[in-house]
Amino acid sequence: MQKILIADDNQDILQILKTFAEAAGYEATTAKDGLDALNLFKTKAFDIILLDVMMPKLDGFSLCKKIRETSNIPIILITAKGDDYDKIMGLDIGADDYVVKPFSPAEVMARVRAALRRVEPQTNQKGNVLVSDNLTLDIDARKITLDNENIPLTRKEFDLLLILFENKGRTFSREHLLDRVWGPDYMGETRAVDTHIKRLRAKLDKTNHPKWHIKTSWGVGYSFEEIQ
Repeated sequence: MQKILIADDNQDILQILKTFAEAAGYEATTAKDGLDALNLFKTKAFDIILLDVMMPKLDGFSLCKKIRETSNIPIILITAKGDDYDKIMGLDIGADDYVVKPFSPAEVMARVRAALRRVEPQTNQKGNVLVSDNLTLDIDARKITLDNENIPLTRKEFDLLLILFENKGRTFSREHLLDRVWGPDYMGETRAVDTHIKRLRAKLDKTNHPKWHIKTSWGVGYSFEEIQ
């Protein structure tokens, strides 16, 4: 049985989500604030986490950042605000998805299922290593090294790089990347792709790589280009 951690300071919302999660076949654990959720995360194994953004002691954004320091577990943020800033902020710090209050609990469970489905293929990938100059992708281990130094990537950052790497020279639209990485059930904005590409570049560009780069074709999309 897959395990879900639900963190929200609103007890009514917490109970509703717990009820729907258990009805959907998940083992649900609840946390009343961000600090409680962090302690549970450190002591128990979960498959996915639902985090309310506005929580006492430790807010959802800060908690998401702390979790991302050690784990690529799927995280869905719950926010009472519909502003683009909050959505972009959540995606930029490593959240996989977000829902805005008021929401349908059934929709939240659909997003949980979609996020978990996107994780499942990782366990079935065949061992393979891809190399371009000083960049190496170990598909089986889902790790990359740059100049023999490990570069930690989130799941979506790795998936984006892998798609581009496997199709060198081919430009993918944001919509195509969104469908391939986030899945057809994702109901967010294409800007999520730009946010993750920006974060991916920031990590890769800390090391010099004169023989390849991730290219932006304005108005079209992104590609992995080798430089002769």
